Amino acid sequence: MAAATEPGGMDGYLGLRDVRVDLDLGVARGGGEGGSSGGGGGGGGFTVCFWLYLSGSPGPSSVIFHQITAGSDNKLPFLALSEGNKLLLFPLLGLHKEAPGASSYPWTDTANISAVNECPLEKWVHIGCEVTENVMRLHIDGDLVAEANLCSLPSEPANQDDAYQICLVGNSDKVEGYVYNIQVLSMLGTIHEQYTENPPSKLSIDYSCCDGIEVGDDGIWCIVGGKASCRRNFIMEVVLTNAFGEPVNKDTQIVASLVYADNGAVVEKSRDDAEPPLLIAFEGLEYPAKSRPLPILRGRALFKLKISQLSSKCDNKLFRIYFSTLNAQKYPFLEASSKPVRCISRGRPNRPMGPRKRTSSAAVGEIQSTNNRQGFGHDGKVNACSQSHDLVCLHPSKFLKVEVDGIETHEMVTQSEQDRKMVLETPSVTRTDSTASDSDSIDGGSSWSGSDRDEVETFSDAMVFRYCLEGTCERSTFLKGAASSINVDDLIALANQVSLYSGCSHHRNQIIISKQLLEEGADTWSIISKNKERALWSSVVPAIVAKFMDISRSANRGLSEQDLEVLRGIAGCGDDLGRDEFDRLWYWLYPVAASLSKDKINNLWDRTEPVWIEGLITKEEAENALRSSKELLRKPGTFILRFPTTRSWPHPDAGSLVVTYVGSDNSIHHRLLSLDFSAARAGTLQDLLLQEPELLQLGRQAH
Repeated sequence: MAAATEPGGMDGYLGLRDVRVDLDLGVARGGGEGGSSGGGGGGGGFTVCFWLYLSGSPGPSSVIFHQITAGSDNKLPFLALSEGNKLLLFPLLGLHKEAPGASSYPWTDTANISAVNECPLEKWVHIGCEVTENVMRLHIDGDLVAEANLCSLPSEPANQDDAYQICLVGNSDKVEGYVYNIQVLSMLGTIHEQYTENPPSKLSIDYSCCDGIEVGDDGIWCIVGGKASCRRNFIMEVVLTNAFGEPVNKDTQIVASLVYADNGAVVEKSRDDAEPPLLIAFEGLEYPAKSRPLPILRGRALFKLKISQLSSKCDNKLFRIYFSTLNAQKYPFLEASSKPVRCISRGRPNRPMGPRKRTSSAAVGEIQSTNNRQGFGHDGKVNACSQSHDLVCLHPSKFLKVEVDGIETHEMVTQSEQDRKMVLETPSVTRTDSTASDSDSIDGGSSWSGSDRDEVETFSDAMVFRYCLEGTCERSTFLKGAASSINVDDLIALANQVSLYSGCSHHRNQIIISKQLLEEGADTWSIISKNKERALWSSVVPAIVAKFMDISRSANRGLSEQDLEVLRGIAGCGDDLGRDEFDRLWYWLYPVAASLSKDKINNLWDRTEPVWIEGLITKEEAENALRSSKELLRKPGTFILRFPTTRSWPHPDAGSLVVTYVGSDNSIHHRLLSLDFSAARAGTLQDLLLQEPELLQLGRQAH
């Protein structure tokens, strides 16, 4: 009946203008040969199904597929868009009396069946068309949306050979679109099955994983770049998902490049001996980003980039970071561009570091308690909520956090509400953790680390404020130097001051655990690598599982195969890993294990019937767990607990728990739990969670 495109891998994609499908009307009348791509004999109708991606705004009443008869040049609509961008399906030439004719213009006034909702742009949509002598049906994303009874033409036309041959051709004029896995089947009732099998892919940027990027008042990204002594690293992560939002595990490589924001042209080197405009960091060295594509692992690729070209050297033009696959054929759905970027340089502030009063040695006991993994202590002078009770509530807290479109945001509220200790927090929008104001003047090339403080006994206000304003990458660099060279009192003093100045006590936890985190990480890597540059993943797993169970104080539950695959994705490694990849894994895993060492959370982790805390799962996997099928959510109030995979040390939310649940609006929400327990408070964490009106039952009752 028709030759369909071959699905699989990155094949099966066609530009709309390249689509041509031959139909045999004899099948619709109950005779003719079976379809070549659907299998199954029989007659009495056929099905045309495919995935459609419209990448640009089509003109009014645009035709997507024309239908033409053999030996005729007249192009008449088969599938089109109305003026409201709703899909219209037209009767078939040679089969239905209501089929459009050459004089039937405008097409929207002729007989057709129409979808209810607009056809989305820049998103994959599955379309199925069932055709019989007397009925046509339109399916969108597996659901029947329109149906019409029609009158059939006589079954013995004057010129039977020509009349039985109809061709569908894609529009090459007004519509910029793409088709995936188009098939013509001689069986009816199989559209939903085709919809769920082998969906197409789409590349996008996970903005919740971006780091080292500032956002100006105008919404433009600001990245510090330029010469090697000044430019800073920034991190971006791209995700390859299918049409259902699930990670795609395909042998695909992604490459990054720097382009102009206004026209998409590639930014070139300013002279022959200049550095490439965009650099990628790999194993501690810098390479031209174009020369180092990264593989997709578990649907993700993490890029650590630097920009050497300043906007001021390019007529103050804005840039974008452009990601694409290595395919020779470029498709818009396999490309992703960042928000506009302004690359700037900065000078270092000339402010002395003066000594400050040292904290009493009584604080030594606190950090030792933390490093012994008995939980995180809080100084009442810094954190006013240290005298309050345990709560799980949907009311505002001192520092609110919520995942909004994958990005956790923060908001300061009144001091009177600081006494909420454990909060299931509500949406808010003000600033992200890694942003800094444009008035800051900080040299990204200078060595800002604690190891520079040879004779300075404590941290100055300038250094504390700088820590508060910098991104996670710069904080990590600072703490690596500071934790190895300062005493316990100074580490506590820094934690207290950062908590006070930032208004976020969660920073304090990350600073306090830094010494133990870095020391145990170095020891673990030494054992794993045996003083070599890289280690096999298979040899890493036993040591990681053992350290996790030791730190988390978990006697019964370690890491499953699924958990280890998530860790592998976080590390961004394949069959082996180096120190940079191990550090990515360790900076995420250690805060999680430290949180699990707390008694109330530890009890939940060890319980598997029912399962209270899921294994290490991604946001997408959590959402899929709350679906009874690909289309239907479970009933409102169903929830699961997970650890966010995008928060690593020293991010203030590293090691926190997230509640993913089905809300009363029948949509999925993600809320961050702020965990802080008072020994005087009775009651289990399970009871506190279930007291929340929006949380009614666990998403999974057992593994």
